[in-house]
This record gives sequence, structure tokens and C-alpha cells, in this order.
Amino acid sequence: MRLQEYWGVGPKTADLLETELGVERAVRAIESADVGTLVDAGLPRGRATRILRRATGAAGLDTLGTGDARDVYGDLLGLAAQDALTDGAADRIRVLTPLETQEAAAERLDRVDAATEVWAGLDDAERAAVISAFEQYDEAGAGRRAAVEAVLDLRAVGSDGGGPFARLADLDAEALADAVDALGAVEGEFAAGGDEPLSVGEGADDRLDELRTQLTAARRLNDAALDVLETVRSQGVRSLEAFQSAVISYVAEETGATAGEIRAVAPDEARDESDFVSATLRALVEDLEEQVADRETTVAADLRETLGAAGEEIAAAVDAVDALAFDLSLARFAAKHDLTRPELVADGLAVRGARNLFLDGEIQPITYGVGEHAVAGHGRPSPPSGDRVTVLTGANSGGKTTLLETLCAVALLAAMGLPVPAEEAEVGRFDTVVFHRRHASFNAGVLESTLRSVVPPLTGEGRALMLVDEFEAITEPGRAADLLNGLVDLTVDRDALGVFVTHLAEDLSPLPDTARIDGIFAEGLTDDLDLRVDYQPRFGTVGRSTPEFIVSRLVANARDRDERAAFRSIAAAVGEEAVQRTLSDAEWEG
Repeated sequence: MRLQEYWGVGPKTADLLETELGVERAVRAIESADVGTLVDAGLPRGRATRILRRATGAAGLDTLGTGDARDVYGDLLGLAAQDALTDGAADRIRVLTPLETQEAAAERLDRVDAATEVWAGLDDAERAAVISAFEQYDEAGAGRRAAVEAVLDLRAVGSDGGGPFARLADLDAEALADAVDALGAVEGEFAAGGDEPLSVGEGADDRLDELRTQLTAARRLNDAALDVLETVRSQGVRSLEAFQSAVISYVAEETGATAGEIRAVAPDEARDESDFVSATLRALVEDLEEQVADRETTVAADLRETLGAAGEEIAAAVDAVDALAFDLSLARFAAKHDLTRPELVADGLAVRGARNLFLDGEIQPITYGVGEHAVAGHGRPSPPSGDRVTVLTGANSGGKTTLLETLCAVALLAAMGLPVPAEEAEVGRFDTVVFHRRHASFNAGVLESTLRSVVPPLTGEGRALMLVDEFEAITEPGRAADLLNGLVDLTVDRDALGVFVTHLAEDLSPLPDTARIDGIFAEGLTDDLDLRVDYQPRFGTVGRSTPEFIVSRLVANARDRDERAAFRSIAAAVGEEAVQRTLSDAEWEG
């Protein structure tokens, strides 16, 4: 396959990958979503991630109907990758995409559930041991020996062989233990059972290391033969025989070879002292080179036999460590954020006790739903079932956009086969998720681009989820109400689901029978004059913006008498009595 047939791989990228990896290895890296190999070849990590997402999950990416939906998708994967146990697991998480079927999503949820149960069952010391094993694996370069060592360490933690650790229990620990030293002795890549020569590294064999040290020293002396000659002459020897003995002793001392080994290669006849030195050193280098080659061949044969016997186990260990790191990384993500397995259903999107993963601090869980569902409120009003569309109204800064973002995150996580931030969730199958944030640009170009973004998903064959925020922000309010009415009607007609945020509920024409209006209410000001909001929508009720609360805060925080008088005039417009009630604990100057 030509590399340029992959999305995002142009001529320059193809040339880079072919030069650094070769076509076959580059294709293998792309097909297996191996971000690390592409990055090592010179591709920026972000670009490699985008290429692999398209190569391995193009159909899933089509689920992301808008740029805002893609932003939420990217933020979710970035958040999940923070809990990855290895660099490789983080890369695998970043290339996840929505799955094409709910069956595939359910299978991944099964794996994550099993891993989460195991992770929760580990005590602090065991979790620390797992984290340490994977840290050492990464620090060692995430190669074959590192994988085998990680397997041996992790087997001790997951000794019961349950859940994701089961793949380790099936490996032959004895064969892997025998292979550890052999793997450490082999430099570079090799194929177990192949015919290519092995490169034997330092530490594999004491005698080989000794011979290599002697050879290095002999080469150094050979390169400086004149210095050797002068050094021996300076000892004051008087005869050729004494000179030859002194040379042999000096070379033996400098190289570590025995005098007998050096004498065996020294010339029987030499023209003079210089000829004896140079001939002896050349012969010693040649002899040591031959000994090193012979010894390396013997050691390599032994290593190949050891590695060949454990070849399948080594390959399985590499795969097992990669899979275990991925599963446990997702388990850490689920445990850290208290995520729950959603129920995958044919229709509907409903949550109980849902939280926004991108908010910090104390968060009020929300219960909400649209479409057919069976989620109950459990102490709070249950979201109605059966409505195809909800129109969400209410106070500014009331969490309406945050609710849309939360629903988008729940839908995308479930589509990727991942647990969701809710106590309970039912999530249907959506071919397209349209999430459109409020964009405060008021011109025809923005209106046109917005309509081009949110309408086409309603014209296709699949089912769309529409999450649209404040349509009125991009055109005049009167016409915005007409457009929103049309979008609601189209959503219902196409059997899609939609949640539309607006301040124009009272301007809308009568909604279809399968649409309802919900509201979020501000309830007053806190002692610190911050807006106090009940973020839980009230079903079937139009929310109020309650501007008197905002004006009350401005009056109370006015910097001087003139500024307070100005805000007081605004208070008169919105209802001075309501403002005074809100400021019952604040001084009101007449």
C-alpha cells in the first residue's frame, strides 16, 4: 500500500517515513496505531495522532458533526491520557474514536469494567507497585526486555490472575526469566528464529567482554607503534632478544593478554626492533579480532537458542504489557473521576447525577433527559420521557451551556465505549453529534456558516443529536425565534434528538407535541453577593433571567454615590422593589 493513500500523509511525510522506517514498517505502524514509532521517525506527536485517528477510526470521527463537538472529544481524550500508566497507553488513548457499533462499545466497556474492578481491589502498596513497574518499563525504553521485566514484576502484583492480569498468568514465567539476560545481551532489533546475525552487547559474556577490551587496547597500541618502540628502548635493553622480551611484557601489561598469547603471534624473524614492534602489534590485533568474532558467534548462537525457545512468550509479553497498561490506564481514569458504565439503548439520552468533567471545585450534579428513557430522579423530579426536543431556558450564568457540554461528553464517551460522569446514564446510538456553542458574532457570514454546520446532519440517513446554544446570538432576536422554530421542527421531523438553549422561549411559535420547555432559575445572592443558582433544570417550566439579582449586586458593589445612583436608575427599570428585597442585608441609600 502506498503511504500517501493514508489521510494526512503527503509527499514529504511519506518520504520521511519511508526513509526512517521503510514502507512496510511505516504501514504496520499506521495500521496498528503506533504513535511512538511515527514520532520516533520524526513526525510531530499531534500530527501522528491525527493521521492514526483517521487511519483506524475514520467512520467514528464522522460522528463529530461540528468543531465544538471535536473540541469536547479532544479534551476528553486529553483528560483521559493524563491517567495513562505508560507513554504508549497515552498514545493509544489519544487515538480512540467513537466506535461504529454499540456492540463494539459494549465490549470495550466490559474490558474497562473488569480493569476498574481490579484496580479498585488493589491496596495502596499494590497500586504503587503497578505504577512503578510501568514507570521502569518506560524508562528502560519500552523494549522487549523492559516488557519481560514488567511482566515478571506485575505477575507478583496480580497473582490471582483476575481481570486484565489474566493475560499475564498465561505466560511462561520461567521461560521469560531465562530470556531476560539474553534480551539484555542483544543489541538492536532481531527476529526470533531468523537468520540475520545477532549483535551481542556488553555484559552478555565475560570472556567476550575481556577479548573486546584486549582488542581495543591492542588497536590503540598498534596506532601508536612508534611510541611503543621508544618506550621500550627507554628501558635501556641492550640485545635484540632482551628488546623482544621487553616488548612482549609491555604489550601484555597494556592489553591484558598473556605473554604467551603475544609471543605466539610475534614474528620469528624481524629485520630490526621497529619491524618487530609493528609486526607483533598487527598480528595481535588480527588474532584478537578473530577470537572476538569466534566468541561472538558462539555467544550469539547460545542467545538465539534461548530467545528462540522463548520467542512466542516474549512477543506475548510485549502485547500483554501494552494491553494491560491501556486497560489499567482507562481504569485509573474511571476511578479518579468516579465514572459509571452507561446503559446503551436504542433511543434517548438521559443522565442522573451527571457532572461536567472540565469543571473544578464543588459541582452540583444534574439530572436530565431527552428521548425515550427510564432514568428516574431518585428524590428529585424525574426527567420526562418521550420528548424529541427540549428547549432549555433560564438565568445567565445558569449552567445551560455547561449542561450541553456535559451531555455531549456523555454521548461521546459512551460512543467510545468508556464510562461516563453520572450516577446513571442511558445513551442511544447517534450517527452524528452536533454541539454548537454560543458564538457572539452578529453577521450574515456567521449565520450562514452556523446553518451549514448544524442543518446537514439532520438531512442524512442516520440519527443526530443536536445540542445548540443560544441561536439568537448570531442574528436579530425576532428572526432567531423563527429560525429556532424551524430547527426544532426539523429535528422532530427527522426523528433526531435535540436540546436547544435560548432566551426566546416566549417568542417561539407553538412547539411540536414532542417538544418541551425546561428552565434554570437563579434563587438570589449569597452572603458574598455572588449569584446563587439552582443548576438543576425544572421540567416543563420557562426559566427566568432574574436581572434584579445582577442589578442588586451592582448596586451593592458601587464604588461611589454617583455610580450607585446610576445603577439605582437601572433598578427602577427592572423593579426596584425586587432589587430591595434582594439587598435586604445590604445598605440602600435613598
